[in-house]
Order: sequence, then C-alpha cells, then structure tokens
Amino acid sequence: MDKSLRRPVIAGNWKMNNTPAQAKALIEEMKPLVANADCEVVLCVPYIDLYAAMEAAQGSNIKIGAENCHWAEKGAFTGEISAEMLKAAGVPYVIIGHSERRQYFGETDETVRDRVRAALDAGLKVILCVGEVLSERKLGITSEIVCKQTKVALSGVKAEELANIIIAYEPVWAIGTGETATPEQANEVCKIIRELIADLYSKADADRFVIQYGGSMNDGNAAELLAQYDVDGGLIGGASLKADKFAVIVDAASK
Repeated sequence: MDKSLRRPVIAGNWKMNNTPAQAKALIEEMKPLVANADCEVVLCVPYIDLYAAMEAAQGSNIKIGAENCHWAEKGAFTGEISAEMLKAAGVPYVIIGHSERRQYFGETDETVRDRVRAALDAGLKVILCVGEVLSERKLGITSEIVCKQTKVALSGVKAEELANIIIAYEPVWAIGTGETATPEQANEVCKIIRELIADLYSKADADRFVIQYGGSMNDGNAAELLAQYDVDGGLIGGASLKADKFAVIVDAASK
C-alpha cells in the first residue's frame, strides 16, 4: 500500500463566519503562507462570500468551495442554492452532509445522497461528511453508523466518479467541543471507510481514495493526525479562520 497514490487535501470550513470584505482580507493573508503547499488547499465559505473569495484567490493555489447545495436544479426551495448555480459561479468544491446540517437542518442520509448526485451531475467535487455522535460511539456502533452513511451517500455513484469525491470522517462528538479523536481512533475509522470503498468498488479505487479527518484538527495536532496511513487531509473548522494556524496544518500535510 502506498500513501503517495493520494494527494492530501486540506479544506477549511468557515461555517457562518466572515463578511465578503473579511473573506478577502483573510485569503490575502493566507496566500503567501500556503503558496508552496504540496497538497490541495480548499476554503469552503458562506454563499455570500463566494465571489469575493474567488476573486481574492485568483491566481493562487487556493480553491474555493461552498458549504452545501440542494438536490434540485431549480424550484420553490426558498433560501437554497443549486449545484448548477455553484457551477455557473465557477465554484469547484462543495461540502455535503456536514453534521451541523444533519443536526440542525434535518439532513438525512437520503437527502445527502440526493445532494451528492446533484453535485456530481453538475461537475462539482464533493466533500462528503460522515460520522457518529457520542452515544453511538459509546454503544460501539461507530463502524455500522459510518458505513451506513457512506453506503447510502454513494449509492448510484459509479467507480469513475469517485475521483470527484472526498470523504471527511467527522466524529460529531469532537466538533467544536475541544475534544479530538486520538490519531489511532481517527485512523481506525478512516481505514474502515477505505475498506468499505474497496468492498463497494475495488482495492485500487480504495488505495487512491482521499479520506480526511474532520474532528477539530488544528495546528497543534495536525502533524500527528496526518501521519496516519489512512488520514489524507483534514476538514478544518475554527483553525481555518486564522491564517497562521491554517498554514501550519497545510504545511503538515505537505510533508
């Protein structure tokens, strides 16, 4: 097995933070700090920031993504954004199925599947989030939960489409709580996901498939987490709002 088959991806998830002016300023600060990165660098920003972020990132190695998209091409879905709209705006990446969308906004495994399908059909690259809550981990059913979420989300996805999907394992109990899975715990679940990809598709597909860790990775723990064989990057929350901290994580992924 060769980890070099996979290019690490460090993606920031700004959540509901930063005005367009603040987005531009932060990206301008980040650009020189990550310019020599030997990994993919992505910033997923609020819809209102997309144009400002893409303008600021133009000519740099930073890619811009959205934080969600709808499953329909258009229609009576007030407040939603379609994958086609994101594609037309020039956005290459989109996060789908984040735990906060599941927890606060009624996202289900089935709606995640439909959003994934819409994003792929529009030509977007998907960062697909899966993960268990604390009660599920305590019950010892982490593997069952993560595998079910992954299977449903990937149902109907062809092997040749896997190149446009990244899975971010985010233990819900470690998001915004200050808790972090140990490197061994993170790798264990990322390995389970990789083995599932091998079962659903092929070992060759699994060996090339990028799996991020998304549970409070920061500048202090990134190096140890990213050193794990099955951890190919990170979906970064709070640390992506600080240029210096985000740059440390990008540097760790580049080694």
